[in-house]
Amino acid sequence: MITFDPVEIEAEVAHLEGAMSTPGFWDDRQRAAASSRELDRLRSRLSRFRRAQEEVEEISLLFEMASEAGDDDELRRLESRLPEAEAILAELRRTQLYADAHDPADCYLSINAGAGGTDSHDWASMLLRMYVRFCERTGFTAKMLEVSPAEEAGLRSATLEVSGEYAYGRLKTEIGVHRLVRISPFDSAHRRHTSFAAVSVIPVLEEEVVEIDPDDLRIDTYRSSGAGGQHVNVTDSAVRITHLPTGIVVSCQNERSQHQNKETAMRVLHSRLGELLREQQAEKLEELHGEQSKIEWGSQIRSYVLHPYRMAKDHRTEVEVGDVDSVLDGDLDRFLDAALEAGIGAKPG
Repeated sequence: MITFDPVEIEAEVAHLEGAMSTPGFWDDRQRAAASSRELDRLRSRLSRFRRAQEEVEEISLLFEMASEAGDDDELRRLESRLPEAEAILAELRRTQLYADAHDPADCYLSINAGAGGTDSHDWASMLLRMYVRFCERTGFTAKMLEVSPAEEAGLRSATLEVSGEYAYGRLKTEIGVHRLVRISPFDSAHRRHTSFAAVSVIPVLEEEVVEIDPDDLRIDTYRSSGAGGQHVNVTDSAVRITHLPTGIVVSCQNERSQHQNKETAMRVLHSRLGELLREQQAEKLEELHGEQSKIEWGSQIRSYVLHPYRMAKDHRTEVEVGDVDSVLDGDLDRFLDAALEAGIGAKPG
């Protein structure tokens, strides 16, 4: 059962404010940063609660007055405000379900094409568009860090940095393999094809979380590809960093200089290593590599079918949406809410 105790949260806020004002508190930068993030999170939850409370109380009072007065016009106006009030309450409920310590953080969302050839590459580009549109709908900011175009169409991989309140908490349940079934636009015989792509999501962590030995890194530079400005394909500004002990590879090509690309790639590497450390390093790395090597039949979390019928279905929650076009246009809330309610992606803090 989900409960919300504003008195308890106000007490937590007061406790954190008191602790942060004590001498020497800010000497421990990592602890101070974590406390500051927690304070911001609690204040945000209180703000959402008060906004929802005020909206519901105002609508209830005005509805009672309009009913007594028989004012049908006012009743219709109040009815038009209900969807907004429902959206405020839904968002408040979501914040109650974000249990992971990193749920309030920004995140890196990566897409990798899997089995399916050119159709798979095209599917990866469709997923990239879907998540960009979702960010636009939600008010998140999506910044392209890296994209690797495929030869014929679509892309092999791409990484977005998604910024916004609870960005990681909102998107973490998208981790897994996504399957597309459709009539292939690349098949002259117009046969039905199945394509796969994998999505990974990790929180953006503070760099102090993990120390990296420079001797453990291999840094390569190469020419950027795709959109990005006049510097693309002119200088070797793109950067690829390989962490030799774990085999983790990160890259960035969207910044305007090699130095900026290296800084961004290092931030991504810190977050990936932090996530790995948080989930017991070597074992988790093996699991992730195993999942990513099987981006194919039987491993999908969601299917998007465009032929012979039209439907998007999440195989974990059994949520089905007939309007698959709206889903591909970024309308993911039904899937994300159901996964959040089911506790998918929940991890200990």
